[in-house]
Amino acid sequence: MLSIGSTVLTVEDIDRAGDFWRAALGYESRGEPSDDWVILDPPGKTHWAAPGASLALSVTGYPQHYPPRIHLDLYAEDQAAEIQRLLDLGAREVDWDDYPDDADWVVLEDTEGNRFCVVQTGPYPQG
Repeated sequence: MLSIGSTVLTVEDIDRAGDFWRAALGYESRGEPSDDWVILDPPGKTHWAAPGASLALSVTGYPQHYPPRIHLDLYAEDQAAEIQRLLDLGAREVDWDDYPDDADWVVLEDTEGNRFCVVQTGPYPQG
């Protein structure tokens, strides 16, 4: 059986991206970053198979594509406060005109142009 080990984001500046995502998620570097790779884990994760999604950052030299084919959804109990906190960390708002009237998400991008959504959480649907 397979499981997702890490989601990998391509970046140009691994130090800047690492600083952003560690601050945004409260994650820690699994080890010392190399010049082109780092894995970030939730605090207290001590084994690769332990619960909690990891995020890897990779310098590839390839340009960012728009729109990206994959993005992260970050869940927030206080969406407005989290959006402001992320903007203060260096995230940028994405000028996106396709929001439906009942959208519960806002599209942002990190310091490297990787897009992510901040989703307002609510009751977990049952069944």
